[in-house]
Amino acid sequence: MAIILFDDDARNTLLPLTYTRPVADLRIGILTIAEKWAKYLDSDFSFHTQPYLQAKFPLNIQSDNIFINGAVCPDEDIVAAIQNLGNGRALRYKDTLIAVRLSGTHAGEFNPNGAYTFEMVYDKELVIIKHPEDIFKKNDTELRKDFKLLTNGRQSASISSTNTIIGNDFFAEEGAQAECCTFSTINGPIYLAADTEVWEGTNIRGPFALCDHSQIKMGTKIYGATTIGPYCRIGGEVNNAVVWGYANKGHEGYLGNAVVGEWCNLGADTNNSNLKNNYSDVKLWDYPTQSMRKTGLQFCGLIMADHAKCGINTMFNTGTVVGVGANVFGGGYPPNYIPDFSWGGADGFVEYGFDKMMETTDRVIARRQHRKFNDAEKKILTEVFKLTQPYREK
Repeated sequence: MAIILFDDDARNTLLPLTYTRPVADLRIGILTIAEKWAKYLDSDFSFHTQPYLQAKFPLNIQSDNIFINGAVCPDEDIVAAIQNLGNGRALRYKDTLIAVRLSGTHAGEFNPNGAYTFEMVYDKELVIIKHPEDIFKKNDTELRKDFKLLTNGRQSASISSTNTIIGNDFFAEEGAQAECCTFSTINGPIYLAADTEVWEGTNIRGPFALCDHSQIKMGTKIYGATTIGPYCRIGGEVNNAVVWGYANKGHEGYLGNAVVGEWCNLGADTNNSNLKNNYSDVKLWDYPTQSMRKTGLQFCGLIMADHAKCGINTMFNTGTVVGVGANVFGGGYPPNYIPDFSWGGADGFVEYGFDKMMETTDRVIARRQHRKFNDAEKKILTEVFKLTQPYREK
């Protein structure tokens, strides 16, 4: 049986984060949504997504297929309901299609907005990711679920006795290293993946996850619910942020109530505001409506898409959205919406020349010897550049 994770309309409301990946490739908690489903179902997976993404995120249709909404985070109840689906049966939650089981004959005609004859209604609560802020907003819940999923029945590797561990929900994989640090699990679990490093003088409050090959620099302060993805280097002060991977915030500065994509770099002393001076609810730029959208949140900081960069002392105002490949620098506060492939700051933006941006990306990825800037990734960025051209012309 093939597990196929599909994009629905959430793909559009999650922009710019989903320009470069399917919805199910979003990281929330410890794992990506796709990795969660693989663990729960003990199965491989593929993606039903935008045509320009399929080369990197391929689709694999077999004789028996279950299409699952990639915006849905699994739990034991929804997994059981999906596993009990018969051929041609669909499962809905309110107005959202959750899953449908189709034979190979009909799988090629799958439509995420289609109606299916034999539908069942799921009436338990679900974690569904619809907007960028949902990622940090629901990260606490998913961190706790993933911690249990990954550590159930297992024993933590030992770490140095120079550390102070408060509480019992601490787990380190083999190869995790830490010295002279404080880990408090009173408010939530802490997970250190294999080959991670937490340097001296760091203080961490759970829930928190540090994914493989990432480093936390000396004297860093981290509050829950925070996730640092693989191959990152993090310093300064971090609160309720999700950094997906291959990203650097290596120096002092505050990052809070935020989502940072892959291959991003935050210059020294970069700060984001996460609370307005008048304490009113925060609005975020919305791609489908091309206008500011009410989040209903009092705390909402930075949303930064893949390959975006900012220079030293950058000041991001409350509720700032930075598009794919943008390069931000200079004094003052840049606007709350920075279009994809933009170059500049508070004094104004121009288009970031595509060839220049690609040269920089090639150099950045080349620093990771196990990763290559391959044709599939180049074609994705080429398409995103074209798709976002109208936004830069306004």
